[in-house]
Amino acid sequence: MPLSLLPGEHNGDHPLHTNGAAASDLGSRVHPTPAVPRVAVVGLGYVGLPTALGLFESGATVLGIDVSRDRLQAIRNGEVDVLAQDRARLQGALDEPERFILTDDEQKLRGADAVIVCVPTPVDSHLDPDLGLLRAACSAVVAHARPGQVIILASTSYPGCTREMLAAPLETRGLTPGQSICVASSPERIDPGNAAFPQRTVPRVVGGITPECTRRAATVIGLLTPTVHAVSSPEAAEMTKLIENSFRAVNIAFANEMAEVARSLGLNIGELIDAAATKPYGFMAFHPGTGVGGHCIPCDPHYLLWQLRVNRVEAPILSDAMTSIAQRPHDIVRQVAEMMSAVGRSMRDTRVLVVGVAYKPDVRDTRGSPALEILGEIADLGGRVQYHDPLVSSVSLDDRRVLMSVAKPDAAAYDVVLIHTLHREQDYTWLAEARLVVDPSGRYAAAGPRPTQQRVAAAALVDAFEIPPVADDGHGRRRRVAEGRAGFTIRG
Repeated sequence: MPLSLLPGEHNGDHPLHTNGAAASDLGSRVHPTPAVPRVAVVGLGYVGLPTALGLFESGATVLGIDVSRDRLQAIRNGEVDVLAQDRARLQGALDEPERFILTDDEQKLRGADAVIVCVPTPVDSHLDPDLGLLRAACSAVVAHARPGQVIILASTSYPGCTREMLAAPLETRGLTPGQSICVASSPERIDPGNAAFPQRTVPRVVGGITPECTRRAATVIGLLTPTVHAVSSPEAAEMTKLIENSFRAVNIAFANEMAEVARSLGLNIGELIDAAATKPYGFMAFHPGTGVGGHCIPCDPHYLLWQLRVNRVEAPILSDAMTSIAQRPHDIVRQVAEMMSAVGRSMRDTRVLVVGVAYKPDVRDTRGSPALEILGEIADLGGRVQYHDPLVSSVSLDDRRVLMSVAKPDAAAYDVVLIHTLHREQDYTWLAEARLVVDPSGRYAAAGPRPTQQRVAAAALVDAFEIPPVADDGHGRRRRVAEGRAGFTIRG
């Protein structure tokens, strides 16, 4: 039987990009109706909550569903890590509880015109996809689905996931995609903490089980952004997202490698990347760092690699990049240890301050943050390690050690200050008092004007730590080791 129109569908308000004949009729045969759609968002985390707020702002009635009552209460209390503009939007939504409904009752899914699944898709300790949350969410959506609904998977996953976890089980229930119900993939494109790219300005990719599914899903996603790009299938949409974040992973790994090359040559990688970025074509700036964290780059490419292993297909560039990224925090600690060794000191009792532990600037999120590995490894080596992060009051390490943020650190009291994350609205002028700053990204050192800077040679390290010079072998070999491997910044 033909599908009924989603309440509130209209034609011509937003461009719908298509990829040719496979989707050539998308956006046609749509007629306006005065009704307002009721959209359920399953999972109210860093993707689901902004999605729910965007839908609410578009005029939809939003049913926000999360299995965590603590999360729901935190949202009601406004105690969530979102952008300032989203915090204002959240308060506006909470002021209209008849249109912004928060619940843990999955049975209410049946009353929605459309359902968007936004649950996390992490990896396990073996770097294989941890699909538990996604399977549970999709099972609930399938169990409560009804004819006429549009169901969209926004969570990042492997190609084929939408078909396997939604379309096939619905078909088993007698709900045929493209006939009695619509199913599509439209992977999220939300960058937490980045106000430069609000959701409404970022195009979205949509791929449905059938062209009709794509058309109706595009209408729903069109409530969030005016630009929707249609592709031929859910698998195409899913793979698009994996390409996006795999591209980032490979380039970050390359930037880290170039940072080591620059360090060996006595050059600042931040200065070099800034200079290369002046080229208006053929170059895209990626910056090195202490590693990558969060919920995208450390996880998403592994969904693709996992599927490729099953199919016995190799992707050596991506595989090597992910290995390099995972190793990066250990490399940073090793570099600090080598630097201390160059002046005859071990890491034991070395006073180290890590600046910033959030996985990226301007968020409180520490999931997958390389800082946690760095803190733990320095402590395991006997270092006296602390951290400073105005947005993160405490962190728990793998061995259940809990560290508290130093509110007002005295930079001069530490042997080494390691820059991990700098939040944009914070004052870091106190870093000028540090005698040794380790800046893996090179961006702080290149930001000038700064206090006097010089690359760390053996003599400079000796001066910084007031240690008698170590005699070399008569050929300057010890000095070359220090110069070649240190490459950090002395403040003097």
